[in-house]
Amino acid sequence: MTDAPEPEPALSDAFHVFDTTLRDGAQREGINLTVTDKLTIARHLDDFGVGFIEGGWPGANPRDTEFFERARTEIGFRHAQLVAFGATRKAGVRVEDDPQVAALLDSQAPVVTLVAKSHVRHVELALRTTPEENLAMVRDTVAHLRAHGRRVFLDCEHFFDGYALDPAYAKQVVRTASEAGADVVVLCDTNGGMLPAQVAAVVRTVLADTGARLGIHAQDDTGCAVANTLAAVDAGATHVQCTANGYGERVGNSNLFPVVAALELKYGRRVLPEGKLAETTRISHAIAEVVNLTPSTHQPYVGVSAFAHKAGLHASAIKIDPDLYQHIDPALVGNSMRMLVSDMAGRASIELKGKELGFDLSGDRELVGRVVERVKERELAGYTYEAADASFELLLREEAEGRPLRYFRVESWRAIVEDRPDGTHANEATVKLWAKGERLVATAEGNGPVHALDRALRVALERIYPQLAGLELVDYKVRILEGRVGTGSITRVLVSTSDGQGEWSTVGVAENVIAASWQALDDAYAYGLMRAGVEPQE
Repeated sequence: MTDAPEPEPALSDAFHVFDTTLRDGAQREGINLTVTDKLTIARHLDDFGVGFIEGGWPGANPRDTEFFERARTEIGFRHAQLVAFGATRKAGVRVEDDPQVAALLDSQAPVVTLVAKSHVRHVELALRTTPEENLAMVRDTVAHLRAHGRRVFLDCEHFFDGYALDPAYAKQVVRTASEAGADVVVLCDTNGGMLPAQVAAVVRTVLADTGARLGIHAQDDTGCAVANTLAAVDAGATHVQCTANGYGERVGNSNLFPVVAALELKYGRRVLPEGKLAETTRISHAIAEVVNLTPSTHQPYVGVSAFAHKAGLHASAIKIDPDLYQHIDPALVGNSMRMLVSDMAGRASIELKGKELGFDLSGDRELVGRVVERVKERELAGYTYEAADASFELLLREEAEGRPLRYFRVESWRAIVEDRPDGTHANEATVKLWAKGERLVATAEGNGPVHALDRALRVALERIYPQLAGLELVDYKVRILEGRVGTGSITRVLVSTSDGQGEWSTVGVAENVIAASWQALDDAYAYGLMRAGVEPQE
């Protein structure tokens, strides 16, 4: 059992940030959360400071039931309240006799979200009951849970489509839930087909006609979930339901992070505890790690490219004032500005990138000019530096210091792939190097020729440079470039390497994949040794 920390002061109840990653977000194709995964994500969300965390549907499956049991004793919530999700009682069944309603109470969650039909055709075709009985199901279940001390939110499924068909009935469901004691009635764009102006008009009308406190739950099938959520807020909704990184069924849900950032930074509405907005990027990436999905590099606010600048014109302006091409200071959401170096780079781009890497190039126009020209020449040959910061830094140091950063000299290398009669393959590489006055020869096998080269390089150098033992190749990408055809094409290889403290990328280009890989490995090892503080050879 965990020691529960003292809850921090709660934000005003006047506005709710409600997260449904563990329930609706988990319905995304490719996500399959264990109970331990759900507990970990819940801790991250609580640390971020959301007000409500919907944990799943207790009683519907054993995993969600176990989650609520463990969450009660293993998580000391500081900011969030745990929410159980379920449905209204079944048609023709007394609420006291409905086992899934009992499971909601058994979860001991202080808040329950009920899903109810607000589209009359869904009532008749899916529930196979009458509109009057559906209203009774809403009324009875809300009142029953309230009588047992639970706070209740009601999700009106398919609300906007139901409103278009029969606005009077859709509003009656809202009114019935509110009068029975539901604190918030959430209007759900379940099919994700709405646009912001439509959402705003409906929310404004329903609010005026029912007087209920309204929330919004938007799917992203038109690419408008975040915009629809904010449109609903503009129209008077005071409860937003979102998922981390926009995870969810089909194309996903309204993304928690841009919604919260917009509310705090654009609307001036405090919806997170003090200081938590700066954790946005960290929390986004941490949750992506748990669900085992690579974070989107171009996600608003938190993507590594969200504040990355490539065009020379942008860089010239940013050199004067970063706000000229950035809508916020990236530090506000825990992100940072990056300068990308490419054949589009001008002097300002190189100066800013140099500053980012610790070089003051502002007083050396000749050096900047040499670097600009060299980058353009090499990118014309197929290199890319916007995705290989480490290779660019080595290039910059070479130009600044007048010599390459060299830790070993290559005499020769070779890689052999042997095709055996039994259908298997043997991959062997041999390297011959000079380092610190010694001639080093090493041979190694691997599960491919590049892997064999990497291992042979390590075998040769680790005695001279023991720091290499801590390096690990974590990603490897190959691209065949245009300009030639078939097997004679130019190949570009990007290698990502880690020393356990950080990660860097290097690039190689050649007429075959093994030679290109060797270049990228050579840079990766040189950069790793430089990071470790090893002095290069003369």
